[in-house]
Amino acid sequence: MLVTGGAGFIGSNLVRHLLRTRPEISVTNLDALTYAGSLANLQGLPVGDGPGRYAFVHGNICDRVLVERLIAEQQIDTIIHLAAETHVDRSISGPAPFIETNITGTFTLLEAARLTWGANTSGTRRRFHHVSTDEVYGSLEADAPAPTEGAPYAPSSPYAASKAAADHLVGAYVRTYGLDATISSCSNNYGPHQFPEKLIPLMIVNAMRGKPLPIYGDGQNVRDWLHVEDHCEAIVAIVERGFTGQTYHVAGGVQRTNLELVELLCGLLDARLPDSPHRPHKQLIESVADRLGHDRRYALDTTKIRTELGWSPRHALAEGLAATLDWYLGAERRT
Repeated sequence: MLVTGGAGFIGSNLVRHLLRTRPEISVTNLDALTYAGSLANLQGLPVGDGPGRYAFVHGNICDRVLVERLIAEQQIDTIIHLAAETHVDRSISGPAPFIETNITGTFTLLEAARLTWGANTSGTRRRFHHVSTDEVYGSLEADAPAPTEGAPYAPSSPYAASKAAADHLVGAYVRTYGLDATISSCSNNYGPHQFPEKLIPLMIVNAMRGKPLPIYGDGQNVRDWLHVEDHCEAIVAIVERGFTGQTYHVAGGVQRTNLELVELLCGLLDARLPDSPHRPHKQLIESVADRLGHDRRYALDTTKIRTELGWSPRHALAEGLAATLDWYLGAERRT
């Protein structure tokens, strides 16, 4: 397998999951090591006794020569594409890297796969899996049903638009060239190894240090929360059993306002840090000017992946947040 973006948050968790649960496979990890990717995320990988089970390659998904060489030399038959620029705020202040990585990078990988794999006469399935986002559907009204696969796209931010474009490219390569490809659209992930610009790790790190906990606007923006381990299990299920050309929604099924989520985290911090001078941590919450084009609500209908592939999330939100908090507390003590 080739995993792109495997030094990032979801990618590093996926690499660990694959090496731990699929001893028969080898994993090549291609990552550009931008600000959100780190080799520290890959320390202590469970490679076991299998020689050559894991290889890290520092490189850019836009480098087609490199990608084609890796596919050929490593005998890649599965590509799981996670490499992306993902932070909405950064896409608003500087959209160019999002267009380059998320659109041009996806195109480069698709072309490399198409040209390197060519006519598949070996009998071995060769699959391209692209990881997308719930943000491609745009903002939902409070009482609107969660979108199902095939719902119209209405991206708001440059980030969401770049992911929507990548989704359409993948679909076009399925229909035009017969590429065996699948897509998963996921909700907000949380868990260990997430770069602290995203909501949950930012709130945890700031609260531990007594810094303000900034929440956009009135804090009533609603998101669905998915533990990264549940997401990894869903990706593997889709890669192994999903149908060619299909999109599958992956979500935790638990929607909370941003304010509710941060207040829950503060309560967990209060319990974990009884001697903290910043208790109650809720007092650190402060409202800041809202983000441009801030979508009010995201949600996904996961009926398809539940019924077709038998996947469902295992982590309850409170339990998953507690485990995530413990990981960050441990990381803080180690530094």
